[in-house]
Amino acid sequence: MITDPPVPDTVPAGRMAAGVQPVLDVSVGLELRPWRPEDADALVAAGRDAAIRQWNLLTVPTAQDARRRIARMHERWRAEEAAIWAMARPGGEVLGLLGWKDVDLAAGSAEIVYWVLPHARGGGLVVDAVRRAGRWALDELGLHRLTLCHSTANPASCRVAEKAGYTFEGTMRSALRHADGRHDQHLHALVAGDL
Repeated sequence: MITDPPVPDTVPAGRMAAGVQPVLDVSVGLELRPWRPEDADALVAAGRDAAIRQWNLLTVPTAQDARRRIARMHERWRAEEAAIWAMARPGGEVLGLLGWKDVDLAAGSAEIVYWVLPHARGGGLVVDAVRRAGRWALDELGLHRLTLCHSTANPASCRVAEKAGYTFEGTMRSALRHADGRHDQHLHALVAGDL
């Protein structure tokens, strides 16, 4: 019987879990850092923002719920399922969330998620943070393909994808559920070598 050799994993299992989640310098005055229990109020505020709730289905009614969610973020890092950061001023306030969900080390892929609190919108912070997180995922972690998906009714996320260098690959029909029903979804991707 002839057997093909196994396809090696893109990133060896254990690479994330073996280390601590890094702090990523984005630009002057902005970093991506692991969430802390004392950041709970920022998650509660995000859960109260209509735009964040619309595009992210985020509900965090209490600080206790937020602390549980933060603990789950750390569990997901150790399980190598996700890498979620607080977008923050160094030593200061949280401005938003950015990270990788559906991390698949064997296939070498992940999908980016992000949101920004109202007072931090419009200054280009998200684009810079998406670029930095992409460099980390491709160059430092070793993933091969990153996706950015968003509702076709969310042109701001389309602009983020374009400015961050993600290639538009098409529209997935009725692929995303939001509070107001199913939405068509744009798919953008960045692969190793694109940067």
